[in-house]
Amino acid sequence: MTAEREAEVLVIGGGNAALCAAITAAEAGARVLLLECAPRHYRGGNSRHTRNIRCMHRAPTRVLTEAYPEDEYYEDLLKVTGGNTDEALARHVIRTSEPAIDWMSARGVRFQPSLGGTLHLSRTNAFFLGGGKALVNTYFHRAERLGVEVLYEAEAIDLALDAGRCSCVTVRQDARTFAVRARAVVVASGGFESNLAWLREAWGPAADNFLIRGTPYNMGRVLRALIDRGAQAIGDPTQCHAAAIDARAPKFDGGIVTRVDCVSLGIVVNREGVRFYDEGEDFWPQRDAIWGRLVAQQPGQIAWAIIDRKPIGRFMPPVFPGVRADSIAELAAALGLPVQAVVKTVQDYNRAVQPGHFDHAVLDGCRTRGLSPEKTHWALPIDSPPYYGYPLRPGITFTYLGVKVTPRAQVQLRDGGLAKNLYAAGEVMAGNILSKGYLAGIGMTIGTVYGRIAGEEAARHAAGARQAA
Repeated sequence: MTAEREAEVLVIGGGNAALCAAITAAEAGARVLLLECAPRHYRGGNSRHTRNIRCMHRAPTRVLTEAYPEDEYYEDLLKVTGGNTDEALARHVIRTSEPAIDWMSARGVRFQPSLGGTLHLSRTNAFFLGGGKALVNTYFHRAERLGVEVLYEAEAIDLALDAGRCSCVTVRQDARTFAVRARAVVVASGGFESNLAWLREAWGPAADNFLIRGTPYNMGRVLRALIDRGAQAIGDPTQCHAAAIDARAPKFDGGIVTRVDCVSLGIVVNREGVRFYDEGEDFWPQRDAIWGRLVAQQPGQIAWAIIDRKPIGRFMPPVFPGVRADSIAELAAALGLPVQAVVKTVQDYNRAVQPGHFDHAVLDGCRTRGLSPEKTHWALPIDSPPYYGYPLRPGITFTYLGVKVTPRAQVQLRDGGLAKNLYAAGEVMAGNILSKGYLAGIGMTIGTVYGRIAGEEAARHAAGARQAA
């Protein structure tokens, strides 16, 4: 191990939560060192692929319509988590999200006008102008102007916890290893979704068929080190944000464009040619993330979305065009599915569709009756050629296993104590709030809120240590 480095505040990670922490700590007067394990051109973690943040607000704003009060936000979260969340921390995040857009804007982030159409997010989610890449670039520029030192391709591989204090972090960069000692440490290094061996450890052989939507650099080494060194783990390693994405997507880093948004407008079948879940259960912002898990539970971890021409233009087109055919039998053959089974599935579905007024902007009355599983909304017959099929695989965005934290972002220890100078923000602690499921934009909310809190607390601790020295 070569010579040591020192910092007042060390931030581990290069995504939204890490940057919010670094900026907040630097603005408070701390000397900050940030470790980004990716190369500079790959910086930003999964935040590069994000588009929006979900914020509470009591009245219309310049980028959000109407109001989105705390209780409604919390109820939306309960729906997707099945009620399994830390209510105190969840409400803390929701309330603290209210000033987030103004804070972000003051640091250079720009927003689009509120959205219309069928995304149902104009009231709840603010979209970044230029997307997540623009956001992280803006934050990096802000951090550098504040004097934050950024080390790229610098991976934290271990840390030491002595009597509840993080005394040193071991870093690997350019084939050399060195120690960093800091008065306070913020861990914002993401989950373990890019660590295929760890995914297999949690899921078994099924994990071999998963695709990773985001950065290939979230290996979970700091998370593993935290747990091994005495941090209190929280969450189920098999729970994650898992969307159904196009099976033709790359193994890593396909991003948002690989998602297939037509699920609610047609039917989804497995490789046996049968349906297995209600495609019309809810709008995608509430139910998008369950479909990856559903597909993961199917034989071979694959499924196919099937639509006719009626939904074309009603959903965001994916990067890969659908397989096209003039009959259901031809489509099934082209997709490599059992033809008779798919034809029967579509015929049974069509017969079960009830008359109703179709409106994809609301939970409408178009449903099936006498089918198992039923389709409860947006059920239209699949009878208008041409027909389209999209192959689906589980697309893992981030994992929910993390470390337990306090409202002030302190890492809690297995022995019941609190780490004295160690804080966590973002995906590495999101499992405190997200036990399962996902609510569109809440990952950025958790990262922004807890990144700011962790940066503030780390700077305060560092200032106290500086005065005591």
